[in-house]
Amino acid sequence: MTKKTTVSRALARRETIAGYAFLLPSLIFFVGFVIYPMIQCVVTSFFDSTMNRDDIFIGFGNYIQLFQDTDFLRALKNTVIIVVVSVPVTCIFSLWVSSVIYDLKGPLCSAFRCIFYLPVVTGSVAVAVVWKWMFNNYYGIFNYVGKGIGVLDKNINWLGDEKYALGCIILILLTTSVGQPIVLYVSALNNVDQSLVEAAEVDGANKIQCFWRIKWPQIMPTTLYVLVITTINSFQCFALIQLLTSGGPNHSTDTIMYYIYYNAFKLYKYGYGNAMGVILAIIIAVLSAVQFKMAKTD
Repeated sequence: MTKKTTVSRALARRETIAGYAFLLPSLIFFVGFVIYPMIQCVVTSFFDSTMNRDDIFIGFGNYIQLFQDTDFLRALKNTVIIVVVSVPVTCIFSLWVSSVIYDLKGPLCSAFRCIFYLPVVTGSVAVAVVWKWMFNNYYGIFNYVGKGIGVLDKNINWLGDEKYALGCIILILLTTSVGQPIVLYVSALNNVDQSLVEAAEVDGANKIQCFWRIKWPQIMPTTLYVLVITTINSFQCFALIQLLTSGGPNHSTDTIMYYIYYNAFKLYKYGYGNAMGVILAIIIAVLSAVQFKMAKTD
C-alpha cells in the first residue's frame, strides 16, 4: 500500500466522520421525534391505553373494533371521497393553469404564481375564518350572491347541512392545494427541451400533440411527485375540519385524521387512536406504492 493511498483513505475517513457529525443533530431529532413515535404508535395500538391507569394488552382488539365502528367507517368513506375528488381535480387544474401561464414572460407569470400560491402560505386559521364568513348562512357572500341572481330561494346553512358540508370542505381544500403543483409544473414546463418541441412543430405537430408526445413524458417525475404529495395531504385533511365543522353535522365531515384526534385527545383512547393511525399509514403507503408503480410502468 502506497503512502498516497493511505493518505487518501485517512482523508476519506475524516470527511465521513465530519459528515456524520454535521448530520447528528438532525438524526437525533429525526429518531426522537419521528422514528420513536412511529414505533410507539404501533406498539400502543395493541393496548387499551388511556389516562390514569396502566395499559392493558388486547392484541388486535382495537383493529377489530375499528371495522365495527360505524363512525370510523363513515370517516374512512369521507376521506376516500375527498381523495378521489381532490387529487385528480388538483392535478388536472394545476397542469392546465401551468400550461396557460408558463408562456407568459416576466412579471405577469410571477404575479399569477404568487396569486395561486398565496393560500398555501396563508395560515389555516385565516383561511378558515374567511371561508366561514363566505359560507355563513345569514350574511355569507354565497347566499347573498345566490339570492341576488335568483339561484337560491332562501339562505342555505352550507356548513351545517349534511348535503353541502363535505362539498364545501373539498372546495376549500382545492383552493389551498393547487398553489404548490402550479409552481412545480411551471418550473417543469420551463425545463422541457424546446429543441424537441420546435422539431415536432416543424414536422407538423399541433400544440396538443407536442404536449402529449414531447412535454408530458418530460414532466412525469413532477406529476408523480404532485400525485403522491396531494394524496398524502388529502388523507391528512384535519385543520379545515377542526376549524370549520368539528366533524359535523352528524359526523358528515369526519375524516380519519379528525377522528383520530377526537378519540385520542378528547376521549383519551390512545390505543384506539393509534390503531387508526396505523391503518391510515398503511393506506397511504399502499397508494403511494401503486402510484410509483404506475408511473414506472408508463
